[in-house]
Amino acid sequence: MADKRDIRRIKKRITIRFGIDDAARVAFTEDISMTGLFIKTPNVIPPNSKIRIEIELPDRPLVSLDARVMWAKKVPANLFHLVKKSGMGVRFLRFHSGEDAFDDYFESIATPPPLS
Repeated sequence: MADKRDIRRIKKRITIRFGIDDAARVAFTEDISMTGLFIKTPNVIPPNSKIRIEIELPDRPLVSLDARVMWAKKVPANLFHLVKKSGMGVRFLRFHSGEDAFDDYFESIATPPPLS
């Protein structure tokens, strides 16, 4: 079944921090787009919650933003690594810092390398 979204998602593992009041929990992305990302974590936050995210991009300033949890799938810790989509999908709401750095980084990973 094809993905219903028109947004281009890129599979990428990036270290992030997230939380409701502050970005205290560490996790990784599974895929990212210009409008959101999937956080692979056993520590899900209920859908419709607003969270703070800090993204550590290589050789770029820290990206800090607010996002809304669109969906979440909680999986028992002993099954976490066996289940494909355990975590939560978030949609970006507002960047606090690093929006240009994020845009540049996304374009750099979304653009296919030139053929030799």
